[in-house]
Amino acid sequence: MQPVDYTTLMATCAELRVTWLPARLEQVVQRDRHTIALCLRTLDRRGWLTLSWHPQAARVCIDPPPPKGPDTFTFSQQLRHQLSGLALVAIEAIAPWERVLDFQFARRPGDPALWHLYVEIMGKYSNVVLTNADNQIVTVAHQVSAQQSSVRPVLTGQPYEFPPGLTESMPSLEEPLDRWQERVALIPGPLKRNLLKAYRGLSSALVLRLIAAAGLDPERQTDSLSLAEWERLGDRWRAWLTALRTEQFSPGWLSDGYTVLGWDDALPAESVQALLSRYYTDELNRQVFSQLRHQLNQRLTHLLNKLYAKAEDFQTRLAQSNEADRYRAQADLLMAHLHEWQPGLKSIELADFETGEPVNIALDPEKNAVQNAQALYKRHQKLRRSRQALEPLLAEVQAEITYLEQVQVAVLQVDTYTLPDDLDALEDIRNELIQQRYLDDPDQRYRGTAATNMNFRRYTTPSGFEVLIGRNNHQNDQLISRTATDYDLWFHSQEIPGSHVLLRLPAGVVPEDADLQFTADLAAYHSRAAQSEQVPVVYTEPRHVYKPKGARPGTVIYKQERVIWGQPQRARRWLESAASSAPVSTPEPVAP
Repeated sequence: MQPVDYTTLMATCAELRVTWLPARLEQVVQRDRHTIALCLRTLDRRGWLTLSWHPQAARVCIDPPPPKGPDTFTFSQQLRHQLSGLALVAIEAIAPWERVLDFQFARRPGDPALWHLYVEIMGKYSNVVLTNADNQIVTVAHQVSAQQSSVRPVLTGQPYEFPPGLTESMPSLEEPLDRWQERVALIPGPLKRNLLKAYRGLSSALVLRLIAAAGLDPERQTDSLSLAEWERLGDRWRAWLTALRTEQFSPGWLSDGYTVLGWDDALPAESVQALLSRYYTDELNRQVFSQLRHQLNQRLTHLLNKLYAKAEDFQTRLAQSNEADRYRAQADLLMAHLHEWQPGLKSIELADFETGEPVNIALDPEKNAVQNAQALYKRHQKLRRSRQALEPLLAEVQAEITYLEQVQVAVLQVDTYTLPDDLDALEDIRNELIQQRYLDDPDQRYRGTAATNMNFRRYTTPSGFEVLIGRNNHQNDQLISRTATDYDLWFHSQEIPGSHVLLRLPAGVVPEDADLQFTADLAAYHSRAAQSEQVPVVYTEPRHVYKPKGARPGTVIYKQERVIWGQPQRARRWLESAASSAPVSTPEPVAP
């Protein structure tokens, strides 16, 4: 993840000063243990300023409103108490080439600052500190004790001290290029390393960008550069310093990150705020997505393995209970041939009533014939009762397995993070598992019935009809209960866990065979049998699909279905082709 460097911080600071000063502070919300959001209102706009001290994504930028939810953090409560209703009147760097911003709050514009909110953007040492006008610390996002840092403790009640100054030289437009070249090349070495060691305020991403813009190799030895190459690099160096001095930035997207200098192949962005908001939202979402997907898949695998073992045990005990009739038959034989029993017998061989074949019956020599027959009758009764008890238990376990396999399919299908919808789908699955009591929720954050994301997967058939696919069980339920009309067709892999698929059709329209086949291929691909060559897929009208009362999410029964063979590999090839090529409104027709 690309960290916010000094150049990026100055770019966002310059943009904030132009657009958001002065502004009234209306709300303070702490989104998580690393991020707070300040609601600012100016004469013509209202927005949320994010201040983050995340060790990998520390930043300052305007973001969308934070999600509604309980805010129980002490830091945000203290900020609300001290700053609510005040005016944000200034945003300044505490010193040249320092990545610390001073947000100053006063009663009204023009008044002296009553409070200073220092935002330190320094990687894993990032922090946010609130001080009064005398620079005494009132509250801090992350307290640093003397045991943690003997150089610079950060504790409430103590005077606020600026971070220790850097020892490297400060870049300057006034420095002659020959002096700059001499400093960088003083000790021969790789160009990237020498630039980083010679001056403060540089980051690896910025240095690589400067060197690439000059058409050079970052590992090139400084003593091998020609005068023309030094001049090209010097031009980029001065262009960077000029952008900082004039506060003229050009935010843009790169293939591996972003830039605020906008050189060469950068794809222009709307603003520095929009650039940072989108980049860090996506990167952090990608981290959360990966962790949550792993957690859910691990939990589901553990639960399913336990259920598989339980089902196997029930099936073994049921197989044993099938011997009940044999024990009763042996008891009947023994009662019919009491005269053949002799004391001390450990077994007796008698002819079967129906086949005449000899049947060997084990006996207890301590018991007489009647007692042995009674023991066989008791074993018969016990096994019969066992079967009656086990059959509903096995059915319940198998239903639970089917449900969890359906959930696992939904988790595995969302394999990479592309859009926020992907993370929303996993969060819906987590909430569902919490509600079904398969996951714990010690903070009580997800037990409510939060609004479910209804951004279905959407595709278009060869004839232009829309296909909707549920991303999880709640979306599957919504497809049937709220989205489907009497003219649509519902698809699902036959007796195989998978997503519900809806082919949207206008009134009176009969789909072509290619449309049915295309939808069946998608239904097969979004199922547990996605690796197979052919998968049976059922389809019917939504009015023939029902959700049993009290059934788990995503569970339905259907009737009057028709069967079509879906080919998941064909759907996979089309999806991969569509993802790697330019956007296409409709896929190529597929033969049924």
